[in-house]
Amino acid sequence: MAREAIDARLAPAPAETLPLSECIGRVLREDVYAERDNPPFDRVCMDGMAIRSEVFGKGVRRFTIEATQAAGAPALTLAGARNAIEVMTGAIMPRGTDCVIPLEEYDVEAGIVSLNDKASAEPYRNVQRRGSDSQPGVPMLRAGIRLGAPEIAVVASAGLARVSVSRPPRFMIVSTGDELVAPGLPIAEHQVRRSNAYALVAALREHGFGKVGDDHILDSEEMLQQRLARHLAATDVLILSGGVSKGRFDFVPKVLKSLHVEEVFHQVAQRPGLPMWFGVGPEGQAVFGLPGNPVSTLICLIRYVVPAMNTAMGAQAAAPEPIGLAVPVTRGRPTASFVPVSIRYDPDGARSALPRMPHGSGDFLALAGTHGFIELPPRTDAYPEGFVADLYRW
Repeated sequence: MAREAIDARLAPAPAETLPLSECIGRVLREDVYAERDNPPFDRVCMDGMAIRSEVFGKGVRRFTIEATQAAGAPALTLAGARNAIEVMTGAIMPRGTDCVIPLEEYDVEAGIVSLNDKASAEPYRNVQRRGSDSQPGVPMLRAGIRLGAPEIAVVASAGLARVSVSRPPRFMIVSTGDELVAPGLPIAEHQVRRSNAYALVAALREHGFGKVGDDHILDSEEMLQQRLARHLAATDVLILSGGVSKGRFDFVPKVLKSLHVEEVFHQVAQRPGLPMWFGVGPEGQAVFGLPGNPVSTLICLIRYVVPAMNTAMGAQAAAPEPIGLAVPVTRGRPTASFVPVSIRYDPDGARSALPRMPHGSGDFLALAGTHGFIELPPRTDAYPEGFVADLYRW
């Protein structure tokens, strides 16, 4: 399998220790443990009055307010069993109390709190017990998780100002071909717009990879030799769009070989994307030669490059996302097929994949408005409605 062959040859991304404020979106490379019980004390969960539940159980409904326990203040101690301490959300529970009566269940007059008929006082009502979230010695986060806002909060709660994360790979996107012209420049009848590079850069950035450059090289073996040598020296991942097939001007495999890039495989039994190429540079650089047709290029990036880079960074593997076909696909294929789809939701909330078949691998317009693509396995028969396949989101 192509993915297994790629993963087997990729070098792990280096780790670096950064301030927590710079770690959003990074992959964690160490387990994170609580520095103490979390919460570190029995914590008040809402504003109200703290009392002893056993006194309430004896029928007492009027309590004298003896003090106020503010959040962030040391714990007070209840002086009298028939007294109450006013408490604020987030405060430590006063010693000698074990439940909090919320505001809507009592009235206060002249320092006396009177509980109404709705009041109840079960032990630890409206109290979060010490250590109920986490305890020292038990990981709160495991290495491999991507740090979003909730995870950043967890790391901060562990008292860590800096944390070990994967260094994102440095990408270079190279599109080849004399026929390509950048948007905004004059274009001749025989030329086409250079669009693949824009799609690849956008997709990588959308998946959290920020260090992405791009270059356009003409169909010149000498030029390819010079520029690819420079890019290999400066990047971790080189992605080429076009020039990897077997045409007269498809110089990429030959040039890469001359630069001591080891070919791992060339061609994958799939449609689209048959000519895909993968190799490893002399310093462990990952080199992907993606087909030049727009549909093939983007699909191969999402199917192979993005998950491979996540694996190299130590990210936890995402589980396959199965989805059923909304309508049949009437023709089977002898190889795996990648079919762009939009997700359809029925009135009852059930979802299914609605295929949008491109008019060939150059029909990039068919991708607009889709949510991703499904992978249909080799099959001689048609794929019936409801056939379950793995979904890959753009």
